[in-house]
Amino acid sequence: MQFDQTLLTRLREARHVVVFTGAGVSAESGIATFRDALSGLWSRFDPMQLATPEAFEDDPELVWGWYEARRMQVLGTSPNPGHSAIAELAKRVPRLTLVTQNVDDLHERAGSVDVLHLHGSLHQPRCSLCAEPFRMSAEPPTEPAEGRRLAPPRCEHCGAKVRPGVVWFGESLPFDTLEAAFSAAADCDLLLSVGTSGVVYPAAQVPEIALSSGATVVHINPQPQALGGGNEWLLTGAAGKVLPLLLQAAFDE
Repeated sequence: MQFDQTLLTRLREARHVVVFTGAGVSAESGIATFRDALSGLWSRFDPMQLATPEAFEDDPELVWGWYEARRMQVLGTSPNPGHSAIAELAKRVPRLTLVTQNVDDLHERAGSVDVLHLHGSLHQPRCSLCAEPFRMSAEPPTEPAEGRRLAPPRCEHCGAKVRPGVVWFGESLPFDTLEAAFSAAADCDLLLSVGTSGVVYPAAQVPEIALSSGATVVHINPQPQALGGGNEWLLTGAAGKVLPLLLQAAFDE
Protein backbone atom coordinates (compact mmCIF):
# COMPACT_ATOMS: atom_id res chain seq x y z
CA MET A 1 0.00 0.00 0.00
CA GLN A 2 1.38 3.40 -1.01
CA PHE A 3 1.10 6.43 1.26
CA ASP A 4 1.49 10.06 0.37
CA GLN A 5 4.84 11.34 1.64
CA THR A 6 3.23 14.50 2.99
CA LEU A 7 0.96 12.42 5.20
CA LEU A 8 3.86 10.31 6.45
CA THR A 9 5.83 13.43 7.30
CA ARG A 10 2.91 14.90 9.23
CA LEU A 11 2.56 11.70 11.23
CA ARG A 12 6.29 11.52 11.98
CA GLU A 13 6.40 15.15 13.08
CA ALA A 14 3.14 15.15 15.06
CA ARG A 15 3.53 16.31 18.65
CA HIS A 16 0.04 15.10 19.69
CA VAL A 17 -1.92 12.40 17.88
CA VAL A 18 -5.54 11.57 18.68
CA VAL A 19 -6.87 8.17 17.63
CA PHE A 20 -10.66 8.02 17.45
CA THR A 21 -12.04 4.49 17.04
CA GLY A 22 -15.42 2.97 16.35
CA ALA A 23 -17.11 -0.38 15.92
CA GLY A 24 -15.18 -1.29 12.78
CA VAL A 25 -12.00 -1.85 14.77
CA SER A 26 -13.61 -4.39 17.10
CA ALA A 27 -15.56 -5.99 14.26
CA GLU A 28 -12.24 -7.16 12.84
CA SER A 29 -11.81 -9.22 16.02
CA GLY A 30 -15.18 -10.87 15.44
CA ILE A 31 -17.23 -8.74 17.82
CA ALA A 32 -20.70 -8.03 16.48
CA THR A 33 -21.41 -4.33 16.12
CA PHE A 34 -24.13 -2.97 18.37
CA ARG A 35 -26.75 -2.93 15.63
CA ASP A 36 -25.96 -6.51 14.60
CA ALA A 37 -28.27 -9.05 16.20
CA LEU A 38 -26.49 -11.67 18.22
CA SER A 39 -26.89 -15.23 17.05
CA GLY A 40 -29.07 -17.94 18.46
CA LEU A 41 -31.85 -17.12 20.88
CA TRP A 42 -30.85 -13.46 21.13
CA SER A 43 -31.47 -12.88 17.42
CA ARG A 44 -35.18 -12.29 18.04
CA PHE A 45 -34.47 -9.21 20.17
CA ASP A 46 -33.87 -5.71 18.86
CA PRO A 47 -30.70 -4.26 20.44
CA MET A 48 -32.10 -0.76 20.02
CA GLN A 49 -34.95 -1.68 22.37
CA LEU A 50 -32.73 -3.25 25.03
CA ALA A 51 -30.32 -0.34 25.41
CA THR A 52 -32.52 2.02 27.40
CA PRO A 53 -33.04 2.75 31.10
CA GLU A 54 -36.72 1.92 30.60
CA ALA A 55 -35.92 -1.55 29.27
CA PHE A 56 -33.76 -2.29 32.31
CA GLU A 57 -36.46 -1.07 34.67
CA ASP A 58 -39.15 -3.12 32.93
CA ASP A 59 -37.15 -6.35 32.54
CA PRO A 60 -33.73 -6.22 34.23
CA GLU A 61 -33.09 -9.95 33.79
CA LEU A 62 -33.58 -9.73 30.03
CA VAL A 63 -31.31 -6.69 29.65
CA TRP A 64 -28.62 -7.99 32.01
CA GLY A 65 -28.61 -11.36 30.24
CA TRP A 66 -28.20 -9.70 26.85
CA TYR A 67 -25.31 -7.54 28.01
CA GLU A 68 -23.66 -10.52 29.67
CA ALA A 69 -23.86 -12.33 26.33
CA ARG A 70 -22.05 -9.40 24.74
CA ARG A 71 -19.44 -9.36 27.52
CA MET A 72 -18.82 -13.08 27.13
CA GLN A 73 -18.38 -12.59 23.40
CA VAL A 74 -15.72 -9.96 24.08
CA LEU A 75 -13.91 -12.17 26.60
CA GLY A 76 -13.73 -14.87 23.94
CA THR A 77 -11.98 -12.62 21.39
CA SER A 78 -8.52 -11.08 21.13
CA PRO A 79 -7.14 -7.74 19.97
CA ASN A 80 -6.34 -7.59 16.27
CA PRO A 81 -3.38 -5.95 14.49
CA GLY A 82 -5.28 -2.66 14.40
CA HIS A 83 -5.49 -2.52 18.19
CA SER A 84 -1.82 -3.49 18.46
CA ALA A 85 -0.74 -0.85 15.94
CA ILE A 86 -2.48 1.88 17.95
CA ALA A 87 -0.68 0.77 21.11
CA GLU A 88 2.61 0.76 19.20
CA LEU A 89 1.95 4.22 17.75
CA ALA A 90 1.76 5.58 21.29
CA LYS A 91 5.42 4.62 21.68
CA ARG A 92 6.44 6.42 18.49
CA VAL A 93 4.92 9.87 19.06
CA PRO A 94 5.40 12.38 21.90
CA ARG A 95 1.76 12.21 22.97
CA LEU A 96 -1.21 10.06 21.97
CA THR A 97 -4.79 10.25 23.19
CA LEU A 98 -7.03 7.28 22.41
CA VAL A 99 -10.76 7.99 22.26
CA THR A 100 -13.13 5.12 21.55
CA GLN A 101 -16.84 4.64 21.03
CA ASN A 102 -16.42 0.92 21.73
CA VAL A 103 -17.51 -0.65 25.01
CA ASP A 104 -15.04 -3.57 24.97
CA ASP A 105 -11.55 -3.71 26.47
CA LEU A 106 -9.57 -4.79 23.40
CA HIS A 107 -7.57 -1.55 23.29
CA GLU A 108 -6.45 -2.11 26.87
CA ARG A 109 -5.60 -5.74 26.24
CA ALA A 110 -3.48 -4.65 23.26
CA GLY A 111 -1.46 -2.40 25.56
CA SER A 112 -3.15 0.99 25.30
CA VAL A 113 -3.52 2.96 28.53
CA ASP A 114 -5.80 5.76 29.72
CA VAL A 115 -8.39 5.02 27.03
CA LEU A 116 -11.28 7.48 26.93
CA HIS A 117 -14.47 5.38 26.62
CA LEU A 118 -17.15 7.77 25.40
CA HIS A 119 -19.91 5.16 25.56
CA GLY A 120 -18.86 3.38 28.72
CA SER A 121 -17.63 -0.18 29.12
CA LEU A 122 -19.13 -3.65 29.38
CA HIS A 123 -16.48 -4.37 31.99
CA GLN A 124 -17.32 -1.54 34.37
CA PRO A 125 -20.89 -2.10 35.62
CA ARG A 126 -22.20 0.10 38.40
CA CYS A 127 -25.07 0.34 40.82
CA SER A 128 -28.27 1.59 39.21
CA LEU A 129 -29.03 3.66 42.30
CA CYS A 130 -25.84 4.92 43.95
CA ALA A 131 -23.51 4.45 40.92
CA GLU A 132 -20.94 2.57 43.00
CA PRO A 133 -18.65 0.52 40.69
CA PHE A 134 -19.17 -3.25 40.77
CA ARG A 135 -16.31 -5.65 40.12
CA MET A 136 -17.13 -8.42 37.65
CA SER A 137 -15.23 -11.65 37.26
CA ALA A 138 -13.01 -11.74 34.20
CA GLU A 139 -13.68 -15.44 33.79
CA PRO A 140 -16.59 -16.62 31.62
CA PRO A 141 -19.36 -18.45 33.48
CA THR A 142 -19.58 -22.22 33.26
CA GLU A 143 -22.65 -21.88 31.04
CA PRO A 144 -22.86 -19.47 28.10
CA ALA A 145 -24.99 -16.40 28.74
CA GLU A 146 -26.45 -16.32 25.26
CA GLY A 147 -30.20 -16.78 25.30
CA ARG A 148 -30.43 -16.80 29.09
CA ARG A 149 -32.17 -14.31 31.31
CA LEU A 150 -29.89 -13.47 34.22
CA ALA A 151 -30.65 -11.70 37.46
CA PRO A 152 -28.39 -8.67 37.90
CA PRO A 153 -26.12 -8.78 40.93
CA ARG A 154 -26.84 -6.50 43.84
CA CYS A 155 -24.79 -3.53 44.92
CA GLU A 156 -22.66 -4.31 47.96
CA HIS A 157 -23.26 -0.81 49.34
CA CYS A 158 -26.99 -0.16 48.94
CA GLY A 159 -28.46 -3.43 47.68
CA ALA A 160 -29.90 -2.00 44.46
CA LYS A 161 -29.55 -3.78 41.11
CA VAL A 162 -26.24 -3.46 39.27
CA ARG A 163 -26.61 -2.18 35.71
CA PRO A 164 -24.30 -2.46 32.67
CA GLY A 165 -21.67 0.27 32.59
CA VAL A 166 -22.59 1.49 29.13
CA VAL A 167 -24.32 4.66 27.97
CA TRP A 168 -27.89 3.89 26.98
CA PHE A 169 -30.13 5.76 24.59
CA GLY A 170 -31.53 8.80 26.35
CA GLU A 171 -28.50 9.10 28.63
CA SER A 172 -25.73 11.68 28.43
CA LEU A 173 -22.16 10.71 27.70
CA PRO A 174 -19.86 10.97 30.74
CA PHE A 175 -19.11 14.68 30.99
CA ASP A 176 -15.47 14.48 32.08
CA THR A 177 -14.63 11.90 29.41
CA LEU A 178 -16.31 13.89 26.67
CA GLU A 179 -14.60 17.11 27.75
CA ALA A 180 -11.22 15.34 27.77
CA ALA A 181 -11.87 14.04 24.25
CA PHE A 182 -12.91 17.46 22.97
CA SER A 183 -9.87 19.08 24.60
CA ALA A 184 -7.50 16.54 23.05
CA ALA A 185 -9.09 17.03 19.63
CA ALA A 186 -8.66 20.80 19.86
CA ASP A 187 -5.01 20.39 20.87
CA CYS A 188 -3.83 17.68 18.48
CA ASP A 189 -2.11 18.25 15.17
CA LEU A 190 -3.14 14.90 13.66
CA LEU A 191 -6.20 12.71 14.25
CA LEU A 192 -6.76 9.18 12.99
CA SER A 193 -10.45 8.31 12.70
CA VAL A 194 -10.55 4.53 12.52
CA GLY A 195 -13.48 2.20 11.89
CA THR A 196 -16.21 4.74 12.51
CA SER A 197 -18.83 6.28 10.28
CA GLY A 198 -18.70 9.52 12.23
CA VAL A 199 -22.46 9.97 12.35
CA VAL A 200 -23.21 9.31 16.04
CA TYR A 201 -23.27 12.55 18.01
CA PRO A 202 -21.91 13.99 20.17
CA ALA A 203 -18.96 11.60 19.69
CA ALA A 204 -18.73 12.55 16.02
CA GLN A 205 -17.73 16.05 17.07
CA VAL A 206 -14.27 14.77 18.00
CA PRO A 207 -12.83 14.69 14.43
CA GLU A 208 -14.82 17.80 13.54
CA ILE A 209 -13.17 19.74 16.37
CA ALA A 210 -9.73 18.53 15.30
CA LEU A 211 -10.34 19.58 11.71
CA SER A 212 -11.70 22.99 12.66
CA SER A 213 -8.67 23.52 14.91
CA GLY A 214 -6.30 23.00 11.99
CA ALA A 215 -5.30 19.38 12.55
CA THR A 216 -4.79 16.82 9.82
CA VAL A 217 -7.61 14.26 9.93
CA VAL A 218 -7.07 10.81 8.45
CA HIS A 219 -10.05 8.49 7.95
CA ILE A 220 -9.34 4.74 7.85
CA ASN A 221 -12.33 2.69 6.74
CA PRO A 222 -13.07 -0.22 4.40
CA GLN A 223 -15.73 1.88 2.65
CA PRO A 224 -14.94 5.06 0.73
CA GLN A 225 -16.37 8.25 2.16
CA ALA A 226 -16.65 11.86 1.10
CA LEU A 227 -14.07 14.28 2.43
CA GLY A 228 -15.01 17.79 3.43
CA GLY A 229 -11.72 19.66 3.22
CA GLY A 230 -8.15 19.80 2.01
CA ASN A 231 -6.74 18.77 5.37
CA GLU A 232 -8.55 15.42 5.32
CA TRP A 233 -7.17 12.15 4.00
CA LEU A 234 -8.82 8.81 3.29
CA LEU A 235 -7.05 5.46 3.58
CA THR A 236 -9.43 2.80 2.33
CA GLY A 237 -9.08 -0.59 3.96
CA ALA A 238 -9.41 -2.52 7.20
CA ALA A 239 -7.70 -1.01 10.23
CA GLY A 240 -5.86 -4.26 10.93
CA LYS A 241 -4.14 -3.99 7.55
CA VAL A 242 -3.81 -0.24 7.03
CA LEU A 243 -2.51 0.81 10.46
CA PRO A 244 0.49 -1.58 10.65
CA LEU A 245 1.50 -0.56 7.12
CA LEU A 246 1.11 3.12 7.95
CA LEU A 247 3.35 2.80 11.00
CA GLN A 248 5.93 0.87 9.05
CA ALA A 249 6.00 3.44 6.25
CA ALA A 250 6.18 6.40 8.63
CA PHE A 251 8.69 5.14 11.19
CA ASP A 252 10.56 2.09 9.89
CA GLU A 253 11.52 3.04 6.35
